[in-house]
Amino acid sequence: MSLTKQYLEKGKDILSVVATQESIIQEVAQLFAQSILAGRMVHLFGSGHSRMMVEEMWPRYGSFPGFNPIVELSLSFHNLVVGANGQRQAMFLENVPGLAARILRNFDTSSSDTALIISSSGCNVVPIEMAEEFQKRKIKVVALVSKLHLDGSTSKKADGKKLTDFADYVLDTGAPLGDAMIYLDGLDAPVAPGSTLGGVLLINCLKGEIANLLHKNGKSPKVLSSGKIVGEQRAKDLFESAYDEHAHLMAKLFENVGPQ
Repeated sequence: MSLTKQYLEKGKDILSVVATQESIIQEVAQLFAQSILAGRMVHLFGSGHSRMMVEEMWPRYGSFPGFNPIVELSLSFHNLVVGANGQRQAMFLENVPGLAARILRNFDTSSSDTALIISSSGCNVVPIEMAEEFQKRKIKVVALVSKLHLDGSTSKKADGKKLTDFADYVLDTGAPLGDAMIYLDGLDAPVAPGSTLGGVLLINCLKGEIANLLHKNGKSPKVLSSGKIVGEQRAKDLFESAYDEHAHLMAKLFENVGPQ
C-alpha cells in the first residue's frame, strides 16, 4: 500500500472516531449557541499548532461572529523556527505557570460565556491553566484533545492535572499517541500527523450545528461568504456586517475590565 493510501486509511479511522461523537458535538453546539444568542462569546484558545483550530472556527469563509479567538503570537508564531521569536521560546512559554491568568486579565468575561480549549496532548501548562481560569470564572469549558495522546502523556503542570481535568465536555480528534501516523521502513519516527485532520472535522461539525441553532432561533449568522456564491455586493456587505458584529461583541469584553 502506498504511503498516500496509508494516510487516507488512517484518515478514515479518524473520521470514524469523530462520527461516534455526534451527540456530544450537538450538546456542545447547543452550549455555544446559547452564549451567542445571549449576546456573549465563545472564547477560543490554542497554543502551538493548535492555533490552527482557532482560526478554522473564525474568521474564514463559512464562519460567522460569536467567537473570541485568543491567539498569543509568543506561543504560536512558528515561521522563524530558530533565532528571535523561535520555536524553542514558544515551546518554553507554553509551560510557564501564571501566563494564562495574565492573558485572561485582558477580558471582562461573563458566566454566560463559554470556552473551547484546544491541545492535542492536553498536558502543556498554559492551555490547562486557561481552562482552570475559565472554570474559576464559572464559564463552561470544552476541551478538544487527542485522547490517545493525552492518555499516554504526562502533564507538565506541577500538580499533574491535565486539560480534561478542567473540562465540562471533551472532544477527541482520534489522532494516535505522538500524533504522526505513517511509519517508514528503517525510520524510528513516524511522519504525517493526524490531530489537525480530526480537529478540523470537529470544528466544522460544531460550526454547522451552531449556525443551524442560531438560524432556528431567529439569529441567522452573518457568514463570511464568497462573492461567487452570494454575489459580490452581498459578500462585501456580509464581511462588513460580520466584522462590525464581532467588534461590538468584543467591546463588551473590554467594557468593565479591571477594578471600577
